Amino acid sequence: MARLKDEYASRMVAELEQKLGTTNRMLVPRLQKIVVNMGFGIVSKDEQKALVDDLTAITGQKPMLCKAKKSISNFKLREGMVIGAKVTLRGERMWEFADRLISAALPRIRDFRGVSNRGFDGRGNYTLGLKEHTIFPELVESSAQSGMDVTFVTSSTDNKAAKELLVSMGMPFAGRN
Repeated sequence: MARLKDEYASRMVAELEQKLGTTNRMLVPRLQKIVVNMGFGIVSKDEQKALVDDLTAITGQKPMLCKAKKSISNFKLREGMVIGAKVTLRGERMWEFADRLISAALPRIRDFRGVSNRGFDGRGNYTLGLKEHTIFPELVESSAQSGMDVTFVTSSTDNKAAKELLVSMGMPFAGRN
């Protein structure tokens, strides 16, 4: 069992139940899935393969390639070109990834002061943007550089409960907003 999942089941549920004032354990917010998205832009096939391999190493799961739906001449984009990749993590892989992101990757960011409080969407989901994907310790050396978006989808319906869940997981938010 993943360390963070075990901690959630043993400690965090009781804490969240008390903080949020719920009487039913099933109403306590929980993590449903994590979606990791990486946009490639217009890069060569070799760089695309390197980025896909990096995303596979980071998440432990093969990414789904996203292709352009329409041609846009100003961006030199043709219909069917690969423009990104995404991975949806659930279960054990989700908990392992969340643990590695919070405890190992985020502290490796240079001049890190915490993640933004403005990433909530109003429905209990939080999106975090990373400028470099090389902060993960799984990547020893990477030839290509790209950013990535990490979306935490929770069972909560409001931002307050979702933020309490992420704070109890150890997510370092900047300031007190």
